[in-house]
Parts: sequence; structure tokens; C-alpha cells
Amino acid sequence: MTESSVAGAATSLGAQSDLLLAESAIPGKQGGRAPRGFIPGLAFSNFGVYLALLTPVMVSLAFKVQHITSSAAEATAQLGMIMGVGALFALICNPLIGRLSDRTTSRFGMRRPWMLGGVIVALGAFALIGVATSIWIVLLAWCIVQAALNGVLAASTATVPDQVPVSGRGKVSGIIGLTTPLGILGGSFLVNFLADDISRFVVPGVIAVIAVTVFVVVLKDRVLTEKPSERYGVKEFFGSFVFNPRKHPDFGWTWLTKFLVMFGYAGIATFLPFYLVEQFKLSEQDAIGTILMANLASMAAMAVSGPIGGILSDKIGKRRPFVAVAGGVMVIGLVVLAFAPSVGAVLVAQAIIGFGAGSFMSVDMALATEVLPNAADAAKDLGVLNIANALPQSIAPAIAPAIIAFGATTALGGYTVYYLFGALVALAGAVLVYRIKGVK
Repeated sequence: MTESSVAGAATSLGAQSDLLLAESAIPGKQGGRAPRGFIPGLAFSNFGVYLALLTPVMVSLAFKVQHITSSAAEATAQLGMIMGVGALFALICNPLIGRLSDRTTSRFGMRRPWMLGGVIVALGAFALIGVATSIWIVLLAWCIVQAALNGVLAASTATVPDQVPVSGRGKVSGIIGLTTPLGILGGSFLVNFLADDISRFVVPGVIAVIAVTVFVVVLKDRVLTEKPSERYGVKEFFGSFVFNPRKHPDFGWTWLTKFLVMFGYAGIATFLPFYLVEQFKLSEQDAIGTILMANLASMAAMAVSGPIGGILSDKIGKRRPFVAVAGGVMVIGLVVLAFAPSVGAVLVAQAIIGFGAGSFMSVDMALATEVLPNAADAAKDLGVLNIANALPQSIAPAIAPAIIAFGATTALGGYTVYYLFGALVALAGAVLVYRIKGVK
């Protein structure tokens, strides 16, 4: 399942959830209710951004790369490189632009310039990808897209403590969570009606521009009259993501567990278009339709398992067994995907993976809040945990081509070996949750 696939969605959702949890301890609006139009405006904006950002990750970028490369092996290698480098830009630019928006003194507000500017820049980069005939142009433009749209997400999420009292932020968090799967499903549906590379990138980009512009218009943004006196440079930025795993071992094991499970999860949808075309000889259009069905199956399963896992974990008072079992379910789904004999089996595998992922994400986040080193540094520590969500999105696609190429020399085949490798890494993460001693 990003920066981005259902994995990208999971990462984005994890980032937003982490930030909203941290914001409960950040001074902001203290009483009353959110301004009229704020919540639907934020939801529409996030929906548009996720649709634009995740449609290429799920479908469009893979086929674009295939159209401008000379072989399947080259397409796989170049797609992995583009996804990996782009995810690094997302990892850095999301917190960076969020912090820069905190220091913005524009008369148009702290957040609106970053949101509107970011989505317009992204639209230009999408158009560039659509017409590009060079992999290097696609790479450059995709990095711009990741930087710009992650900046939009960071600035829009930062409006929550500005506009919403603490008592209402849980509701907003839930709405933001819904926009991710809705964006995925909307993009999966939309791309079925877009037949060429230009429209597959530009149309989602235009939808994002419309959605963000609507939010910018309705948002009564804070205006900062004086820049904060605290220094903010490279040292302060990177220092905010450092912790001592020896001093806080439970937090360290939580980070590693999340990283390993998300690593196994991160490369599924990135290479799914190639897998469907190569393994089952589907046409490009048939593969797009199958991806829509796979996302529907996965999201439906997540919608069921997420609340159930969280509620049962709270009721029983234990976290580790639920995290371990959820990770194990994801492993089973990855094995089914690796050996899928038919497209129907692929859909079943996606549903199994989604069922495990929904429970994992809900309970793992609850577990994480119980092992934070310092409640006063919740925002910093949750930012560190988000690296465990986001970093696999860069590493997994980057190393995938080598694993797939190696697998192609075996009797199993390239994608079977790749998905089995992901299953083994995720299994290690599920087992290592029991190294966390401070939580049951």
C-alpha cells in the first residue's frame, strides 16, 4: 500500500497521525470550535493532494517509465531509483517546510503561501513528467512533486493546532485519516479514464490545485508579525531527529519494529503494475483495472481491522500481541502475493495485507505513545518515529531492482523472490516487538 502506493498512503497517514498526536501537547487554539468551513476545507485539500500524489505512485509513474525505457529490466531499475530518491525528498521536505511555515511572516498568513505555492509548483512538475522523454527529467520533476506536495501537507496539517481546540483534534485526525484511502480509491478510479501520460499526471494535479485553492480561500490563517527569536538552522533541523537507543531501548525497538514491517510493506504497489503485466500478461488497461480492485480490497480490509485492533487492544490492555499478529498477517499476505497463481489470488493477497496493515498501524501507534522518552518532546520523538515510516519508502524501491534481477536468475522468478524478501523482513519486525519490555 508515501510519499507515498498504499504503502505511501500508510506512510502519509502515519505522518499526519503522528503530528496530530504531538499537537495535543502544543499550545494553540484553546477554546471554542473550529472556524466554519475549516474541517471540510482541510478534508477536501488533503483528498486532492493525496489523489495527485498517490495516483502516480500506484499506476502512472510505472507506466510512464515503461514508455520511455527499452526493456522491462531497465524500467524496473529506473522506477526503483526514481521512487527511492523522491521518497528522500519527501522525508526531508515535510518536516522542513512545516517548520519554515512556523516562522513565516507573510501578510497572507503562515500556512497559505506554502500550500498554494506548493500545489502550483507540483502541477508544473506533473506536466513536465507527462511530456518528458528522459528518465532524468522524470526524476527531477518527481523530486519537485514530492518536495512541493509534502510541503503542502505539512503546512495544511499545521493549521490544525492553529484553528482547532485540543478537544476537537481527534475528530480532525479521523477525517484526515479518511482522506488517504479516499484519495487512493479516487485516483485508482480516475486513471481508468485517462489514456495517455500527460492526462494521467496533469488531471490529478489540476484536481489538487482546485482542492487546495478552496481551502486557502476559506482558511482564516494566522498572521505572524515577528519571526521567532530562536535560531533554526541545519544543526537544529537534523538534531530534532536524534535519540539515544541505549538510553531509551523500548523506543529504539519500537522504531526498529516499525521500520522492518513498513519495509516489507513499502514496495508492494510500486512494482505491482510491472508484476501484473509480466506475471499474468495483462494489458496496461487491464492492469490499471486490477490495481483499482486490489486497492478496494485492501482498503476495505483496513477499514475493518484498524478499529477492531485498536478497540481490542485497549480492552485487553495489551499491545505487543496485536502488533505481532498484525505483522504476521501481513507476512502471510506477502507470501500469497509472491506465489499468486492468478489475478484473483493477487486480490486476496492484497486484502490479507490490508487487514494486517490496518491493525498494525492503529495498535503500533498506540504502543509508540507509551514508550516516548519524554512527554515534553512528543513532537520531536514522533518525528523520529515517522522516519521509520518514511525511510523504507526510499530504501525498498532503491534495492528492489537488484533483488528482482537476482530472483529472475532463480527458479522462483524475480517478483516472487522480492515479495518473499519483504515477507522475511516484515516477519523480523513482528518478532522483535517482544524486545519492548515496558509495554505488555
